[in-house]
Parts: sequence; C-alpha cells; structure tokens
Amino acid sequence: MAQDPALESYGYTQELRRSLGFKDLLVYGMIIMVPIAPFGIFGSVFQGSGGMIALAYAIGMLAMLFTAGSYAEMSKAFPIAGSVYTYAGRGIGAPVGFLAGWMILLDYVLVPGLLYLIAGVAMNSLVPAVPVWLWLVAFVVLNTAVNYLGIEMTAKVNRVMLVAQLAILAIFLVIGIVALTRGKGRGFSFAPLFDSGTFSWALVFGAVSIAVLSFLGFDAISTLAEENRDSARALGRSMVAALLLTGALFIVQTWVAALLVPDPDGLVANGDSGGTAFYDAARAAGGEWLAILTAAATAVSWGFANSLVAQAATSRLLYAMARDRQLPKFLARVHPTRRIPVNATLLVAGVSLVLGLYMQSREDGITLLSSLVNFGAMSAFLVLHVSVVAHYVVRRRSRNWWAHLIAPGIGFAILAYVVINAKVAAQTIGFVWLGVGAVILIGLLLAGRRPVLVGIGGNEEGK
Repeated sequence: MAQDPALESYGYTQELRRSLGFKDLLVYGMIIMVPIAPFGIFGSVFQGSGGMIALAYAIGMLAMLFTAGSYAEMSKAFPIAGSVYTYAGRGIGAPVGFLAGWMILLDYVLVPGLLYLIAGVAMNSLVPAVPVWLWLVAFVVLNTAVNYLGIEMTAKVNRVMLVAQLAILAIFLVIGIVALTRGKGRGFSFAPLFDSGTFSWALVFGAVSIAVLSFLGFDAISTLAEENRDSARALGRSMVAALLLTGALFIVQTWVAALLVPDPDGLVANGDSGGTAFYDAARAAGGEWLAILTAAATAVSWGFANSLVAQAATSRLLYAMARDRQLPKFLARVHPTRRIPVNATLLVAGVSLVLGLYMQSREDGITLLSSLVNFGAMSAFLVLHVSVVAHYVVRRRSRNWWAHLIAPGIGFAILAYVVINAKVAAQTIGFVWLGVGAVILIGLLLAGRRPVLVGIGGNEEGK
C-alpha cells in the first residue's frame, strides 16, 4: 500500500485502506448515533424531563458540540486512529492515554452488546416465536460478516441504512404533523421545549444524562482517521455536522411525539415500563401499522446499522492500543487483502455475543449496560477536554482562548455534572473498572514497561 508521510512521522506505517471521504464519515457518524434513536428511550427521557423532552435533547446536543470541538482540535494535531486514547496519550502523556483508552473501552466494548440486546428484545416483541438470544446471535453474525468484507462494504451498507431510517422518520413526521393539525393529541404547543410550570435545571440536566446516550458515537469518526482520504480537518467537520444534523432530527421528532402521547401526565408520573411510549404516540397519529413500523425500524437500526459501525469503531480502538503494545499484539493484525483489523473485529464480536447473552438473562440488563456506557464515555471525554488545554495552551502556548481553553472548560463542566449525577451502580462499576486499569498501569510501570506511544519521542507536539 502507498505510505502516508504524515503517518510515518509518528512512527507508523499505513496498513488500513484510505477510502473514506467526508460524506462517508458524516454518514458513519449519523448512523452510529441513529437518527431514530429517541424511538427506543423516548419514555425515559420524557419522564426525566417532566415532558420537556425537546429541551433535553437540545441541551444534550449543545453539550456534545463542545466535546466535538475538542475532538476536532485534537484530530488536526494527531490524525491517527485511536480516538481519545491517542489524543490524551500524545497531548498529555502515554500513561494518561492508557487510562483514557481504558475508560473509553468501557463504552466501546459494551455498546455493541447493548445494541444487540435492545434489538433482540425489540424483535422478540414483534416475533415472539423467535427467542431474544437467537436474534442476538443473528445480528452478531451478520454484522461481523459485513465488517469482515472491508470498510468499503461497511460504508455502502451505512448509506442504505441511513436512507431507510430517514425515510421512516419522514413518514412519522408527516403523519404526526397532519394528525396534530386535525386535532389529535394536544395540538401545537411549545411545552416539549419549555414549560414554565415544571422547569428546573436539575430536572432537565437529569434528563440530559439519559438523552446523551443517543448522541454517543459521533466520536467514533475519529477512529477512522487512518481510513480517511481527505484532510485531517474532515474528521472534525464531519463530527460537528453529524451532531448538528442528527441533533436537529432528535429535537423535531421528540417534539412531535411528545404532543401525540396519549397520557403525558401519566407518563411523567409512572414512567414507561414497557418502553412503548414512542410507539403509542405513533399509534395515536397513524394507527397500528405506524406503531409496528417504528418498532421494527428501532430493532433493525439498533441491531444492524448502529451495531455494525460500533463494532468497526471498537475494533479500530483495540487495533490502535495493540499497535502501541498496550494490549496483546495479536489484536494489531491487519488482514492482508481486506485491510481491516481482523482479530480485533472477531474479538469484539465474541465479547458482544457473550455479554449480550448474559445480560439478556438479567431484568436490569439494558438499564445497567446503558448507564455503564454513559459513564465510560463521559469519563473519557473529561480527559479529552483536559488534553486540548494541555497540548495547545500549556505545550504549544496557543492564544486561541476560545477553542483551546474556554470551550473545553465549558465542555468539561457539563460532562462533570453528568458523571457526578450518574446512577450509583454505574459509578461503582465505572470506578472499579478505572481501578483495574490503574493496577494494570502500575504493573506495567513496575515491570519496566512504561506505556510509550510509537514515535512519541520526536513528535510530542504533533506535526
């Protein structure tokens, strides 16, 4: 393969295939966030926000935009695969990068299993004769096969799935808006965006901590840095664009659905134990067929489209850490013709399968996995914001105060609030995971194997 001088300056050789352009990255980011993601957690966010669900998603998008800005800055400095692991390691120091990568692994490794489990449960509700575990196995096998065929095949499938999701969302919005104009639901109202009778910052931010799950994944674009054929700036632009476009869709669809919910007060008071609140709104707008269509779309989107790109992103993170000898070397093996991290891809499939099968036997499996994914991602994002300040302001003496100090500071404060107010179970397991990573790091240091990033010696300030 043709070598990349910029990549070689960091001590790496070009092993992955550079075949993705801005549009591919944008589609990838939108798919992994899932344009119809609120379908599955609508009831939980509606209850948590006191009915102001559109406001919760608007604030969630704003919070993630600050994080996307930090990703964009670091991807320009270090156009290398590895996401926050690479940025923290090269922006602050290799040991910090190891711990940041370890925390983001809690998100990346768990999220495919979470998605497969949610999809399996949804499909089982539509086809009860097929058990959850069989749906789960089918989704894992299908996605692994597509990812094995190469990143180009994954990109092609992404485009098809994005068009399908947008088409179903358009159907819901058109029918929903028409239903509201004909007097169904509560009619047009700003209540989903702001209700002075129930508003409080504590209430809305509590809902944001749930809604932010829908935004997780835009950062996975950064794992494709070495498969991006455009400039490094394309990574940052695609992250911001994906967040803005998908966030706007989240706000509009939840606004319309909130006005169609049959019993909004009951939903706030009693919650959505069956997870059917959005489908109830669809049923009120267009009948049973629309409820079935939106439920089936949720299952396929989470179990196939979203899981597909999540598996690809996770394998790239494992590949980057293994290449730097911070994970077992066999995970850095690249297929000679497919140009994908083949062993990492297969390992992610295996872990997702085992995790999904185990969690489907627990009543709180989905809730526990969701909170853990959030905690892992938010913790790693905190380190990301610090790495921007450390690399640009401290090391390079940047005077771009907004991009390199103020914006990362605001992003850090928002995410810190979410982490502090996370579920106790997520905090406990999350800190245990961090403790395990710290023990491994100490073991490496005592054994004389201090984490070192390839080529770091002459490139600490980036090139």
